[in-house]
Amino acid sequence: MKPRKIPLRCCTGCGEMKPKKELVRVVRSPEGEISLDLTGKKPGRGAYVCPDAECLRKAKKGRRLQKAFSCEVPDTVYDSMTQEIEAHE
Repeated sequence: MKPRKIPLRCCTGCGEMKPKKELVRVVRSPEGEISLDLTGKKPGRGAYVCPDAECLRKAKKGRRLQKAFSCEVPDTVYDSMTQEIEAHE
């Protein structure tokens, strides 16, 4: 029997390919609301980031989430995501 293929995703912060389960999904809902998706099940466009405040900071500095979602991401969203990641660690 062939071993199952592990889905890989690219972190928007550091750019490393990692197993999907090790990353946190950031989602833009159909209504345009951006939030962390800790379950990985929310509907909408997803981007992935390491569960590390430093990677989220790099993604913010490089405006990588704006590019992934094709829309502006307010600083308040980054602040709340940083707090959630730090609480989750």
